[in-house]
Order: sequence, then structure tokens, then C-alpha cells
Amino acid sequence: MRTVTDHLSRILDVAVRPAPVRVAITDAQGLRSAEEVVAARPLPVFDQAAIDGYAVRSVDVAGASDASPVTVPVVGEIAAGSRQPLRLQPGQAVRVAAGAPLPTLADAVAPLGWTDGGAARLTIRRGVPSAGFVRRVGEDVQSGDVAVREGDVVGSAQVAMLAAAGRDKLLVHPRPRVSVVSVGDELVEVSRSAASGQVADVCSHAVVAAAREAGAETNRPRTVGGSAAEIRGAVEDLLPASEIVVVCGAGGGTPAAEAKSGLADLGGIDDTRVAMHPGSAQGYGRLGPDAVPVFLFPSHPATALVLFEVFVRPLIRLALGQEPLRRTWTARLTSPIVSPAGRRSYIPARLLRSDDDGELLAQPLGASGTHLLAVLSEVNALAVIDEDVTEMTVGEHVELVPRGRN
Repeated sequence: MRTVTDHLSRILDVAVRPAPVRVAITDAQGLRSAEEVVAARPLPVFDQAAIDGYAVRSVDVAGASDASPVTVPVVGEIAAGSRQPLRLQPGQAVRVAAGAPLPTLADAVAPLGWTDGGAARLTIRRGVPSAGFVRRVGEDVQSGDVAVREGDVVGSAQVAMLAAAGRDKLLVHPRPRVSVVSVGDELVEVSRSAASGQVADVCSHAVVAAAREAGAETNRPRTVGGSAAEIRGAVEDLLPASEIVVVCGAGGGTPAAEAKSGLADLGGIDDTRVAMHPGSAQGYGRLGPDAVPVFLFPSHPATALVLFEVFVRPLIRLALGQEPLRRTWTARLTSPIVSPAGRRSYIPARLLRSDDDGELLAQPLGASGTHLLAVLSEVNALAVIDEDVTEMTVGEHVELVPRGRN
């Protein structure tokens, strides 16, 4: 029996990170940048009005008030997007729209509400300081500023910075394509009523959802029968369009034997048992000409989700340019737990925070991953119990691996 650490090392040691791809910045959202982008131009690229009003020289309207307003002639109007240059002479004003370029010599904008809105002559009732209501060249971004750093996750702010920097495309780590198929003669699609002896395919839906949460693109074909030929045909069809394939329902027993037989000449499946609970019966291989990682999972969704968190999510994270393992927490147990000797246990738990002192608490929600489908929605972590520990008591501290989006 192989340890979890050894099995995960075997998976990660030969992991191939997909080559970065260049995509439109709107399609880069949620992905990790594979390059550093430096702004090639400032933002704004010219001095512009921040609001609708009148461009003036601040010195000409200094001291203006309700009791002592300043009146100046209006010598023109500039709309946003105007490319017609204007020059302001001392003691003049130009009507400007928000975003419009300032005329030469103007250094401030008097808001409409501070004026009488005159078209030919303008009365200003408040003075405007230099640079008041003006967006200066490079105020947001200077030429040479870093817009996005390599490794940054692209969000709405990064998209805005890229657009401001004049970039419409970005080199990113692409989302890996994860295909999930359930095998078994007893399975039916969830949209159909199960007859006697049949069960709905829940497992593939659960794993697909987990893969999407992890940031992957997903593909879920219809269920297939459990014969060696059917399993081979399904997997062989998925390999060209996948970076990872998960086969649900072939973790152990006869289904695993059929899968191992059917996939033998595609690269072969290693079905060495892993010293963990739940999910010791599983399979893994690198199949096809591109050596695509293929996992054989049991059919129970709770167990499959544990295996996904431990072995598949790290591969997805690597493909996305992240560290394979997520940060773990340490929390105090609220109830005792037991674990089989010689196996690393992953016990569904809920991470809480104490109302008294703010300490992290771990509330176990079951003794194993089996038959816990009803409580999966309450699980946000897995309590990890080492192989040499068989029981832990209330108040002891346990390591927690986040599950799902956490």
C-alpha cells in the first residue's frame, strides 16, 4: 500500500503545465498572468475636464464669491473627443464637457453649479484652485508603470489597467480541460427515472462542479457501460481534448478490473492501493500519446470529492500557475474522532470560529467520507489525521485542508 505523500508525488513529479496562451483581456478574467505588462502610455494621455463646466485660468477667478462674482466672456465650447485645438486667453472661459481636453493655458474647470451657465458671458460665483476638477496627464497611470505583474490573478481592476495600458491581449496560464465520465451498467442520467436496480449518476456531476470551482474547464459526456471496451472507448475519445480525465465508478472491484483491462494498451493503470481513508481503492495512469493523467475513482460522490481535493485539485492548480497545495489551517476539535491505523484519514468537517476568543474550531461531520452525501453542503474543510494517529479528543488541534472554493 502506497502512502498519500508518495502517490501525490508520483502524480506531480510528471505533471506538465500547459503552455501559456494569449487571450483577449476580457477572456483573461480569473486566470493568472504569465507575463508582466508595463504601460506604454499615460492615463489620461492629455489634461482633461473631470466634470461638465467651464475651462478657466484659476488666477482669473481667484476670490470670486456670491458677493463679488467674476464675469468673463465665453469664447468657445469643447466636447468630449474633440480634436480641435483651442487656446484660452487671459480673462476668458471655454465651455467643456467631462472628458474634454483643456484648452491651452487653462488650468482649472469651474463646475456648472458655481456659475450662471452663460453662453456668451459667464458669471462665476466661486474661485477654483489650480488643477481643480482637472484630470492631469498620467494622473491614473504613468508611462512605465506596471499594469499587471506576472502571477497576478486577473480581475476587473487588472482588466481596466490593461485597457488603460493599451493592451487588448494578455499571456495567461489557460484553464485546464477536465473531463469526467461515469461508468457502470446500473447508471442512468439524473433526468431519467431509475428503474429497479438502477441508480442516478451523481458522482460525475459532483466532480465536474468541483473542477469548475477549482478553475478548470469541464466536459461531462453521458454515462457509459462498465465493460472494458466501453470504458476504453469513452476514455480514448476524451484524451485529445483533455488535460485531466476522471473516471467515476471504477475505483475498485470488477469495474476497476474492467477499466484496467480496457486501458492497458493506452498506457496502463496503476491500481496500487493508497493508505488513506476513504478512497484507498483507486487508480491512476498517464494515457495516450500526450500522457494525459487519468484517475479512476469510486462511484460515491463524497469519496470521489475527497480524492479530487487530494490528487486532482493540485494538478489543476499547477496548470493555472499556482502552487499545487493550498494553505492549511489548524483548529481545535469540538468532538472526538477516530481513524484506522496505518491510513491517513480525511474527515469531512466544518471550520468555525469561536464566539468566545475567536479561535478556529473544527466540527467533524462524520467518521469517514462514505455515505455523507446529505451533509456535503455543510462541509468546508477536511480534517487530516496522520497514519500513526488512531484517535483524537475534544480540544486537540487538527490540520484542516480547505474544500471547495475556500
